[in-house]
Amino acid sequence: MNKIKISAVAYTNTKAFIYGLKHSDIINKIDLSLDIPSDCAAKVINDQVDIGLMPVAAIPLVPNANIVADYCIGSDGGVNSVFIFSNVPAHEIKTVRLDAHSRTSNNLAKVLLKFHWKKEVEFTTDPDAKTDAFVLIGDRTFGKKNDFAYAYDMGEEWKNLTGLPFMYAAWVANKKISDEFKAEFNAALKLGLDHRKEVLAELPESPNFDLEDYLYHKLQFEVTEDRKKALNLFLGYIDELENVSI
Repeated sequence: MNKIKISAVAYTNTKAFIYGLKHSDIINKIDLSLDIPSDCAAKVINDQVDIGLMPVAAIPLVPNANIVADYCIGSDGGVNSVFIFSNVPAHEIKTVRLDAHSRTSNNLAKVLLKFHWKKEVEFTTDPDAKTDAFVLIGDRTFGKKNDFAYAYDMGEEWKNLTGLPFMYAAWVANKKISDEFKAEFNAALKLGLDHRKEVLAELPESPNFDLEDYLYHKLQFEVTEDRKKALNLFLGYIDELENVSI
């Protein structure tokens, strides 16, 4: 049997999923690679893997895209790892540096600035550009919230805008996956979530950041109807944006 190629993200927010895959028999049926979100998306889009835990903003770029798991990376309000860090309050932001790691976070920043804060802003991907604000996601944000004058948690701001939770990344396939495999895959992901205590014990300490609160309370992992509704609304907002790069 050909192994199913899977790309997962190597951030702390996916460690429980990876634990579950590695501690289930399914590990013998898959080729697992660990990537940053943008590379994960590219691999699914380019058919280098069959399934990826990819930023949801890239789903429209995937041929035959279908979500194959009951689990995702989500939040209901603040997530504490997806930020716009700024030197000025939101209503004064004029320039923003985007994060090369994730399409979803960059587009979420664009959506929030235009539809939540009603701002027309210049964006750059130049890592050396001097800007009023910048997007940063994942483990690189841990303990950094107090380092900047303003830290806007985009999960919280999305909730303020829409009243809905958010889905940052989903397990997306670019082809039909058997129901048998999907059931086994979901069971492995659930196993990982059920063993978050063991995952926490293996994580390196993170100064000024509560990893237990993050894994048990800030992050939410279920693909709910409200989260699907939020995904469709988010993709609709992206469509409304002019000159948006996804």
